[in-house]
Parts: sequence; C-alpha cells; structure tokens
Amino acid sequence: MKQALEPTADASWVLSDDGCDPLRESDRATRFAISNGFLGVRASQTVNRSPQGVGSPNTYVAGLFDTPDGDRAVPELIPVPNGLQVHISLPGGPLVQHFGPGPSHALTLDMRRGLLLSECRLVDGSAVSARLVRLNLVSQDRRSLGLQMHHLEVERGESEMTLEASFEGLDRDLMAERLDNELGVWRTRRSGKRLEIAAAVALRIDGLEMAPVVLAPFKWSWTWKSRPGQIICLERIMGVARSAVPGPDAGVKALNELKAGRDLGWRDLLTRHETAWAHRWSSSDIDLKGDAAAQKALRFAIYHLNSAANPDDPRVSIGARALTGVDYRGHVFWDTEIFLLPFYIVTWPEAARSLLMYRFHTLNGARAKAADRGWRGAFYAWESTDTGLETTPEQAVGPDRQIVDILTGVQEQHISADVAYAVWQYWQATGDDEFLIEAGAEILLETARFWASRAQPEADGLHHIRNVIGPDEYHENIDDNAFTNVMARWNIRRALDVAGLLRQRWPDRWSALSSHLDLNEAELKRWSDVAETLATGLDPATGLYEQFAGYFDLEDVDLSAYAGRTVPMDVILGRERTQQSQVVKQADVVALLALLPGEFNAGADLKNFRYYEPRCGHGSSLSTAMHGLVAARLGDVERALDYFHRTAAIDLIDTKSAIGGGVHIAAQGGLWMMSVFGFAGLALRSDGLALAPQLPASWTSLSFSLQWRNRSLAIRIDQTNRTLEVSLESGLPMIIAVYGEPHSVSLDQALVADIRQPVEPGDG
Repeated sequence: MKQALEPTADASWVLSDDGCDPLRESDRATRFAISNGFLGVRASQTVNRSPQGVGSPNTYVAGLFDTPDGDRAVPELIPVPNGLQVHISLPGGPLVQHFGPGPSHALTLDMRRGLLLSECRLVDGSAVSARLVRLNLVSQDRRSLGLQMHHLEVERGESEMTLEASFEGLDRDLMAERLDNELGVWRTRRSGKRLEIAAAVALRIDGLEMAPVVLAPFKWSWTWKSRPGQIICLERIMGVARSAVPGPDAGVKALNELKAGRDLGWRDLLTRHETAWAHRWSSSDIDLKGDAAAQKALRFAIYHLNSAANPDDPRVSIGARALTGVDYRGHVFWDTEIFLLPFYIVTWPEAARSLLMYRFHTLNGARAKAADRGWRGAFYAWESTDTGLETTPEQAVGPDRQIVDILTGVQEQHISADVAYAVWQYWQATGDDEFLIEAGAEILLETARFWASRAQPEADGLHHIRNVIGPDEYHENIDDNAFTNVMARWNIRRALDVAGLLRQRWPDRWSALSSHLDLNEAELKRWSDVAETLATGLDPATGLYEQFAGYFDLEDVDLSAYAGRTVPMDVILGRERTQQSQVVKQADVVALLALLPGEFNAGADLKNFRYYEPRCGHGSSLSTAMHGLVAARLGDVERALDYFHRTAAIDLIDTKSAIGGGVHIAAQGGLWMMSVFGFAGLALRSDGLALAPQLPASWTSLSFSLQWRNRSLAIRIDQTNRTLEVSLESGLPMIIAVYGEPHSVSLDQALVADIRQPVEPGDG
C-alpha cells in the first residue's frame, strides 16, 4: 500500500497544498476535487472532522436533481451521503491534528493517476503520535465505484486506540427507504429518483484483518492496543447506483457494483483506474516546454475536463461547476457546448457524442419552451437539469442587495444556436453519420425552425429578433444582438445544408424525419428567406458589427480608469448606468469572432477585436479565455498569453474571488481552446484540418494529440527549430493545411513544415 500512496514524481503532474486555513478550506475542497463524470467528491477534511468545520465534504451523483419545497422552487443537484468519515481516538478523546514542523494537512492531487492524497500527523499531547496518509479515488474504469484507503503508522506511545469509519448525511435531502449495515436506498423527495449506496470496510493491523463492531448502518468501529511502529490500514470500497424512478429489487445494482469492487480488491481496482487515466492522458495531454506555470495550468484543466464527462450516460450533461460544487445548482448552460465540447470532440469523441445526446433527449423540453412562448421549433433551456425544462430562477439578489428579475431564461436565446453549433462541429470532426441521421439532424432542423419563427419581418425589408440578451448580460431587452442573429443565420443555413444532405444520401430517413416534423419545401424556402434578410448589425463601410441596435449611442466608459478593481463593473457603476453604457460583461462580438471567424472580412476581425476588447469588463469567468483565443488567432500572442494566465488564475490562484462553489469548468475548457485553437492555430474545416501556429516567445514547444474522422494524429510545434511536425498514428492518409497551404500526411510519411515568426497584428 505504501508505494500506492506516493504521488507522481514529476511536479508538472502534481498539485500540492499544505496548511489548515479555515477560510481557504472550501476553495481547497474545490481545487482538489476528484470526479469521473458520475461520482464527484470534494476534498474536504474527513479525519476527526469537527461538526462545525468549514467546508462541506460533499459527494455528488450526476443527474440526481430534486426540487426543494417552497414557492418558485428551482431543481438543484443534491449532495448524497458522504462515505469518507473517519474518527480516531484514545480513551481520553480524539487525536488532534499536529501543526508543528512537517505536513499539517497536506493535500496532493496526482493528476496523472486521478488520485487525491493527503497527509497529517495526529497527536495526543506528547504521549502518542501517528502519521496518517490517505488515498481517495472514484474509478475512471468503473464509474460506480469509489475507493478510500488510510495508512496509519504509530510513531510514539502505547494506548488503547479506536477507529470509527462512518457516513455523514444519511438523512440529508433524501428519504431513506432502506438502511442496512452495508446498504442504503434513498429516494429524492420531489422528483422520485432512487439512489443506492453499498459499502464495505476492512481494517488490517500489521497485515492481519480485524473484525469490526457494527455500531449502526454505515458505521463500523475497531479497538486495539497501539504501539510504536504499528501499521494500521483501512480500506473502504463504495458502490453507487442511480435510477430515474424507484422500482423493484432495491439495492441490487449497488450491491452488484460493490461485489465487483470487492472481487477486484483494492490493488486491481487502483491499477485499472490508473490504466484508464493513462489512456485518457495519451489522448488528451498537452506537453508544453518553456512555461512551467502554463504547463501545470493545462494539466489541471485537462484533469478536470477528463474528470467531468461520462460517455456511458447520454441522459446527463456537465454543469457549470461539473461535479466539484453546486454553484448554479448544478445546472447546465451554453458553457458545455461552446467551451467544453471542442475538447471532447477531438480528444474523446465518445464523451462528446454522449453530451450531445443529452440535448437530443431534452429536445421535447426545448419544444415545450418554444411553444409556451408562441414560437415553433426548439428553444433550449438557458439553465437545464435532467428534463430539459427551463430551470433558471426568476429572481435573485443583485450586487446592491436589491431583488432583481432574472431574464436570461426568457431572453438569452442564443443557446439554441449554441447547441446546433456543437452538433455541427461534432459531425464535421467525426463523420459520425449515424449520430447525424438519428439525432443531430433533428436538433439542427428544430433549432432552425425556432429561429425562423422567432425572427419577424418588418417594414425595412429585414427580419429582426427583438427583446433578447446576448452573451453580454449587462444589457437586457435589446434588439438584433449581433451574436444572436449571426449565429441564428448560421444555424438556419446549416439546417438547410443537412436537409439537402439527407435528401441526397439518405432519402428514406429524410422522408421519415420530414414527415415526423411536418416539414415541407415551403417552410424550408421561408427559412432561406429569413437567413438572407436577417439583420446582423454589420456596417459594411467600417466592417464593425454593432453589438446590438443602439449600442454605439451608449456612454463610452474608459475602463482603464478602473484598473486594479476587485469587483465587477456593474457593482462600481450601478445596474442602471451599466445598462446605459458600452461596458460589456463578457465576450459578445468577440465570441462571434471566435466561433464564426468566416463571418468577418479580411481586416474586419482585427477592427472588431480592437473596438470591443477595451470595452469588456470581464465580469464572467468565460470572458478572458474567449478573448485570449481571438488574440492568439490574430497574432497578438503576448496579449493572448496574458489572457491565458488570467484564466488559469481563476481556479488556481487564491484571490478575493472564492471558488468554494466549484471549479469553473468552462474556463478550464477555455485554457485548452486557447492552446490548441489559438496558439497552435487548429481549425476544424469541412474539408479537413488546418494549422497556423503562433506560439508565445516563452513557449519553446507544444505537443498534443487529436482525433479526426477515425484518425489519430500527434502534433508537435517546435519554436526553437521553427518546425511543425504532424504524424498520423492511425487511419487513412489526409490533407492538412498549414498557413493555408495543403500538405499530405500518411502512416509512413509525417508532415514537416516551417512555422512562421509571430507578427504584430496589422503588420502582415
């Protein structure tokens, strides 16, 4: 066991922290959380933890939503019983944590192996002391299983010692249907979902197993005489199952999972978990030389991205804080499609497909939302849970402590185009025709139908979309938001493309789908008319997109006068003045630049970035990554690098912005996007891949892998030798464009090309 408790030696794979600051415990619980897309466990203190301790040791199960009692209650991801508690005591009371020299509450996140390790010393004055090392994992190989191990070495003193292992929160937020010694079955109070947990424990003293005394369900105790040099090992395996509705055979799934875990034993369970993580890293790691801080930030990002997804469950998606906390109640936003899907599409297509199938399974909820408001097609929920119904709260407390109405659930309508965008990107990158035929086409068609219904013709001969909110949420009830309208137009055009493709390649499927949707040629013609006449806010003379109608007439606030601020601009200016200003909360037109660069003529991309970048207050964790991506593509690599490190700091650096509510998973996806789509210049095109590398001066090399239409490729950008090398590791030969020039690559012929020296934007 001792060897298993040693972290990876390479510091770039390890995140460490020491100390016990109550004010930081919640942030540490987030940062060091472990997850596998089904189970998520925060890294709170669990040994001799005080009931009054700061930081919740919560465990979460994906998709386990319930609605609390009360008027206008909103569904939320609920914590489940936490099976990590350990209490170690002597006859005079519990051992206490030692805060002298050496580790006092060291946490180590071994990102390479997907493990949480912790270490501390427990003492009883000067009489007894012991060193405790703990390992936690949730299996990446079999997601229903969790493993906890404690290695306690008595350093000094002899005494009767008692160890209790227990669960916390057996009666919190859930209604118990069955509680046995090793099995619990609960159901949620309102949604009727079932949760099953089965657990088994084993304690060995110097290699000999000792039988426990069962004090209560999920509570075991051992008492023995300790002595110096004694080794006590506690092993706890947990099997978890979730069901949509209660049914017969309560507990059978969890017991079967526990049996599988016990049959494996902790060594094989750990080995298979590590092997699964090794496979994930071989497909998704980014190896960066020259910037140690950026390398660790990327490993941290990729670790949490790989931890967040579950390709085996197409009924769940990834919330704004994944399974590391419950900010935003565990709800799913556009973050998943725009900031996370790019990573999964080219490194883990199976996970990407599952996440998009979640949107297919919630399509009826999107249809119902559109119909409720008098529109056709699919209007996806701005905040979504398991049903796809809109779950955005109607009100909240604003920065000035006043109650404000939340309009995003009604007005932030670009979500439907965001989902369509991810569907198209996935199909383009994977060539997964089965997905397109069975699910993707229907999503594209129904979202396009929504936009054609939503946009209304007016006397100027154009179609307009009024009373919306764009990504910049500081401005509400606006008309013709450029991001919304251009994405809507793109959505309609791709739906028309897929309608033509189905007619040509799969006529039987087109016949069945068009009949199912009651979709005829006259409606398709109307869609085309809407797309051609949709107002976009583009000024052909300047190349600038007006963010929304009337934006250019608003007060132009110089944000440089507020440099060094620690609160969002809407707090400084007040809600009303912010709405009457050009201050932007987060990337809006800049987001359009990132997603649809082809909508900008030559030179207009730089003009728009230079106009909007100084007007953005970055009041959202999504913003800096999008700006960094665009800056990198435009060749402003040092500005992009600054945005990279600012994004990395959101979750990795202790600032006044607490992260106790969970990791900002979209920001982590944004770090990956900046590196691969920004600095490496990767573009996913209908005819293949394109690369246009421009690395920061401090990055001497950048290497990563990706998948493209059943091909695996390895890419290395060597800035020292000014070369780009692309190796095809599996699949058929293909063409890759480098700075627009086509190059062939095959299994026996790598692509080697020169890379260009970065130039200042506008210089070349």
